[in-house]
Order: sequence, then structure tokens, then C-alpha cells
Amino acid sequence: MGGNAPPVIAIDGPSASGKGTVAKLVAQRLGFHYLDSGALYRLVGLAAQRAHIKCSDEPAVARLAAALDVRFDGDDIYLNQELVTDAIRAEAVSAAASEVATLAAVRNALHQRQRAFREPPGLVADGRDMGSVVFPDAALKIYLTAGAEERAERRYKQLIGKGMDANMTALLQDIQARDDRDSGRAVAPLQMNSDASLLDTTNLSIEQAVAEVLARYAVATRAP
Repeated sequence: MGGNAPPVIAIDGPSASGKGTVAKLVAQRLGFHYLDSGALYRLVGLAAQRAHIKCSDEPAVARLAAALDVRFDGDDIYLNQELVTDAIRAEAVSAAASEVATLAAVRNALHQRQRAFREPPGLVADGRDMGSVVFPDAALKIYLTAGAEERAERRYKQLIGKGMDANMTALLQDIQARDDRDSGRAVAPLQMNSDASLLDTTNLSIEQAVAEVLARYAVATRAP
């Protein structure tokens, strides 16, 4: 990651904050590559469930992460040649992803995979530690968040829109529990770094959030 490395916009934030939607649209506008780092953890969680491996079994889950047979094809995500784009969004898989993400060996196994997405002309990466750990030299670091109730409502609409069952009360409780787990974990906890720029999208539309990220990137990369 030297001086000639392609630029990175790192967008971190809590679950269901909309960072994935915003990051994908920013990447499209700039013609950059896009990394949904959370999808990798969801894939590990799904693979662990299917292999009947406990998410707390760090050595076994780390081996699984290192050997994961995954493929990203546009919006489609494949695990062992099977289309799992919707399957990894199920709440049970989300919970498993949050659990395996607390394991240092798993995070280490996935970091190089994540960094491999950094190719010209640039990358927009979203996750929990994109700016703090994976791409510490990112040109722009955004901490994108929203109120827990707003995030639960967004997740509810997303799941219902996909024809999946959802319960608002359960979703809110799950989001709050995941926030506690992600921010309290010993390894790469979810937190806003001092060099990140806060973007609260509670009262913003998707287009407004995208425009704000693009504006901040323009300022961050403006020649002196």
C-alpha cells in the first residue's frame, strides 16, 4: 500500500446503517470497485452453519475462512458455486457473522482477501474496520450511522421486500445486541476513529447520503 496504491474510500458503521447501499452507489458514480466486507463474514457464518461448526470454535472457523470458495459476480454472491446472495442476509446468518467477526484468527484470514479488492482506479469498501485496520491509509474515512429504530425499520423493509419474514421488535433487539457485541469485542471493535468523518443518515435519503460522501471525497482529494 505505497504512494501509488489506488485510492480507497472506507465506510464503516453499525449494522443496517445503510453503508452498503451508499458505498455501492458511490463506487458506481466514481467507477470504483466495491467491497462488501460484511458479506465475507456472512459467508463464513453460513459456511460454519452448514458444516455444523460452532461459531465459537476459532481454529475451525479460521480454517474455514482461509479456504472459503467464494465468488462475487456483480450483485450475485456464490459459496461453493451456489448462489447465496439472499441466504446470507437471513437474520440467523447475520447473527453468526457478528459472532465469527469477534475471532481474531478469522479476521486475520480475511484481511488479505479484502485488501486484494484494492485495484485501479479505486475502491469503496464498507464494513466495521475498513478505515482502522484494513485500509488505514484510505483517502477518505466515513463513519456512517443512524438511530437504532431507523436502522431496524430499514432492515424490516429490506427483508419484507425480499419476501422474507421479519418482526420489528425482534429486529430492533437484534440490532441493539449486535451494536453492543461489535463495539465491545476485543478485536477491531466498532468505533469511530479520530481521523474518520461522521455521517448520520437518520434523516437523510440515500441520494443525499451518497452526495455527501462524494462531496467529502472531492474535498479530501483536492490538490493543495
